[in-house]
Amino acid sequence: MEYPEDYIQVDIFGLSLTPSISGGGYAVILKEVAGSKRLPIIIGQYEAQSIALELEGIKPPRPLTHDLLKEVIVSLGSSIEHIVISELKESTFYAKIKFSSSDMEELDARPSDAIAIALKFSAPIYVNTEIMEEVGFIPDYDEQVLPKEESFSTEDNESAEDTGIPPEAKTAEKKNLSQKEKKLIQLKSDLEEAITKEDYELAAELRDEIKKMEISNLN
Repeated sequence: MEYPEDYIQVDIFGLSLTPSISGGGYAVILKEVAGSKRLPIIIGQYEAQSIALELEGIKPPRPLTHDLLKEVIVSLGSSIEHIVISELKESTFYAKIKFSSSDMEELDARPSDAIAIALKFSAPIYVNTEIMEEVGFIPDYDEQVLPKEESFSTEDNESAEDTGIPPEAKTAEKKNLSQKEKKLIQLKSDLEEAITKEDYELAAELRDEIKKMEISNLN
């Protein structure tokens, strides 16, 4: 599906903590599919949690709000064709949701909700070219590339279960890893535990901290 030339297709690059907001906040970072520019959009904690869970492919035991919205849209015989970040007025972003059914009108939405819904349907995301030119940026740093997680043998897994130490942590003990790498392994272990306990607020905080370690500071 082609969109007008005055829009640019983007993907979600990641989520970031944004200390510029009083008390701290969140930002979803959009990146050009065919370029290097990035666009940060401030979002709420709940929307950040919803986006983070979808990016990780995690299905909560009970449907959350955006899951319910997806079911409603599907029950009406439609889906999401695409969403657009259409306007920027007085430092506030505006978005529109385009449905696949011709009898359903395009809806105005907050960018955070529109992005979360787009993820549920694997729908493309577009940004108005003027917005990208006005507030988009090209990072002046090299992205950090962390080593891929290695597979673990059955023996390692069994030993880890016996001692209560995650396999990743046990492997970290065997290698000369940096403090940052050891902390990253521990954070990922804590994230899995938080999700298992359905503590999604903690899971979102842990995921943000992981992202901060995986990419350079975007502020």
